[in-house]
Amino acid sequence: MIVYLHGFNSSPQSHKARVMQQFMKERGLGDEFACPALPVSADAAIAEVEALMSRHPREPHCLIGSSLGGFYATWLVENHPGCTAVLLNPAIDPHVGLRAYLGTQKNLYSGEAYELTEAHLREWERLYVESISPERYLLIVETGDEVLDYRRALSRYAGAEQVVVEGGDHALLSFPRHLPRILEFCRAHSL
Repeated sequence: MIVYLHGFNSSPQSHKARVMQQFMKERGLGDEFACPALPVSADAAIAEVEALMSRHPREPHCLIGSSLGGFYATWLVENHPGCTAVLLNPAIDPHVGLRAYLGTQKNLYSGEAYELTEAHLREWERLYVESISPERYLLIVETGDEVLDYRRALSRYAGAEQVVVEGGDHALLSFPRHLPRILEFCRAHSL
């Protein structure tokens, strides 16, 4: 099963999530794709994904994590031996990077408003994994990411398969062209 994990203030309605879902459907793999709506709380988001994975216990899982979803995917891979992940412009340390967003936030898709607090930052900090298993990841980044420094991802996931695209932005403009490679990675490592 492929599980797409969206980013901060995003949802299953994000462009990349919908493109991936359509790509899977077109190949008759729609039943092997899921994209849960992740709660703001990191602990609740992890619990949501683990509950989804537990409903399919015999299947290896390949996670696709975009931005904050990449951070969650890293924790899940390192805590669930059968998991692998494709990371798209992943967040490395949201407990540091999202500090500037403390206060009132609004989900870009649902319009739901909420308060981002120090408690959220502490949850992310607890989920930070010191060392990773690079062979279990495919990293895809664009050098023009205006939100996250792609070089930090290259360093953090050194030894992983890496695709670096010149230009682009945080939305990962080149995403559609990577779909076959993503599916190939997921099939080779888990499907």
